[in-house]
Amino acid sequence: MKINVETAGHIKIFHLTGRLEAATTDVLKEALHKEIKADTKQFVFDLAEVVFIDSSGLGALVASLRSVNKDGGDIRLAALSPEVQTIFELTRLHRLFEIFDSSQLAVESF
Repeated sequence: MKINVETAGHIKIFHLTGRLEAATTDVLKEALHKEIKADTKQFVFDLAEVVFIDSSGLGALVASLRSVNKDGGDIRLAALSPEVQTIFELTRLHRLFEIFDSSQLAVESF
């Protein structure tokens, strides 16, 4: 998985690309903790380019996102690929996090 981080004002946008597997979520977790230590509290995760999520990768992603919420962070998810949308609906994750059609709309929602 590749992660590109973009800044939009005080909001960090994480563009995730590729396969989201348990082995690759450590990179995401490290990037998140770095931003939280820098006092960033608002995040958008753009998942349009994620083509595969395995069950342990999904669990690691949710654990990372919940830890951000626990630390006072605010998260928006954006542009779910059809594969990811199906997984989120089947696991009811769309009820835990707000999901937007694009990262721009998610940024504007803050």
